[in-house]
Amino acid sequence: MINVYQPSLGKEELDRISQVFESNWIGKGKLVSEFEAKYAELLKTDSKHVLSTNCCSEGLFSSMHLCDIKPEDEVVLPTISFVGAANSICANGSKMVLCDVDPRTLNARAEDIEKVITDKTKAILLLHFGGIPCEMDEIMELANSHNIKVIEDCAAGVCSSYKGKALGTFGDMGMWSFDAMKILVCGDGAMLYFKDEEVREKAEKWLYFGLETKSGYENSVAQKWWEFDISCFGHRAIMNDVTAAMALEQFKKLPLFMEKRKVVNDFYDENLKDLSWIDLPPVLPEYVKSSYYFYHIQVKNGKRDELATYLRERGIYTTYRYFPIHRVKGYHAVGNFPNAEFATDNTLCLPIHQSLTSDDLGLIVDTIKEFGKKFC
Repeated sequence: MINVYQPSLGKEELDRISQVFESNWIGKGKLVSEFEAKYAELLKTDSKHVLSTNCCSEGLFSSMHLCDIKPEDEVVLPTISFVGAANSICANGSKMVLCDVDPRTLNARAEDIEKVITDKTKAILLLHFGGIPCEMDEIMELANSHNIKVIEDCAAGVCSSYKGKALGTFGDMGMWSFDAMKILVCGDGAMLYFKDEEVREKAEKWLYFGLETKSGYENSVAQKWWEFDISCFGHRAIMNDVTAAMALEQFKKLPLFMEKRKVVNDFYDENLKDLSWIDLPPVLPEYVKSSYYFYHIQVKNGKRDELATYLRERGIYTTYRYFPIHRVKGYHAVGNFPNAEFATDNTLCLPIHQSLTSDDLGLIVDTIKEFGKKFC
């Protein structure tokens, strides 16, 4: 089966993890700090603004506390969003207010968000679909005019940027995922960005039990180093040196990963452009940079599901991300989302990852064309 997403791992990651085992320290340590520093460089910021955690979903859930969002507050969320984002709002007791999206990019626009803003709106939890940037100038202008906080879900946008600035660093808080199906993987892990250094300090305590003082080896000052105090009832949501070791080796490969994913993206663009029964992803403006996490087509003739089945029966796995929040009965969501409805019923994500071979890509394109000749 040709997978829709797939990590690229090698001996380098195993060797680095082996060194961690030999060190006899597999918890959070120097390698986590090193990874945070390197990621801060990628974002063109410093470590005072970034902090690692155990997964991106933890970042979503913690954002409610860290951005001081209360149960009575409203949070705007694009209905095309990851389930973890919706859960984070609802678990906080806040009111989730869904907005529609652009039918082609599947990103929320300022005009979509503005329609659902009220005097109770406290934040926008913004998804950058597949790491493709939303139009941040308009969205930030809207948010600032209403004094609304912006939380950026950049789970798939490890190398994405908007007008030269790293995606995820526009709002009050941003986050990136390194889970098993992302581009840079470490099993599980994530990085968080905070515009305000004080919020980052707050997060460091929140993500480790709310501890005010360090105990054990890290406490070289106190006479009774086993004593501690807390400032909040925080979680334990940290990376460790095993996952950081993998992440550091993956980080070295990131430029090559981006090159390979762009090759896949461009191959699809070139070889599917003449098929009249599908629409390709919109051409991106020059001022944005994608991480090429998704490649989504839209099937015009209502046969998206048939195409997906046809491909799967021939060893090619495809999917649709993300199933809209308003269609999930458990959320009891209300609203009118015609663009999201269109996207949900017609969009298909094709395989895209750095391990795809030229033979794989040829088979995928040929099979799509074969389907078109038979049924379109």
